[in-house]
Amino acid sequence: MKLFLLLTLFTLCMQASANNNELKPCPNTPNCVSSAVDSNNFVEPFKLQYAGSFEVEKLVNAIEQLDERIIISRQGNNVHAEISSRFFGFIDDLDLIVNEEEKLIHVRSASRSGYYDFGVNRKRVDNLREILKKAGITQ
Repeated sequence: MKLFLLLTLFTLCMQASANNNELKPCPNTPNCVSSAVDSNNFVEPFKLQYAGSFEVEKLVNAIEQLDERIIISRQGNNVHAEISSRFFGFIDDLDLIVNEEEKLIHVRSASRSGYYDFGVNRKRVDNLREILKKAGITQ
């Protein structure tokens, strides 16, 4: 039973995030940022620091540095993370898709509930950008 629930949760998380190497679109609310939109919600994708083949495990290790309340799953070059807020336990989704041909990591960070996020998702992507640079993963 426990295994069934975990598999169901994993499947729902992957469906809620990136499908077929495309990020889910942002809703018409200010609680989401993405490198796959042309609006106020836009953030630059991460540019890979390229020296050979990319190891997604390095990306997962970098994401773990964002917060201690994070659950990460991956499927191929797609990485999904769920981050719980400190005080109220709200869950945000962070999705990354590594595109080795373009030498980019596309990113989406969004709140699952509410309307306004006080810039939390944009700050998360900015923090991750710095972590990835320090780790030598991105430019």
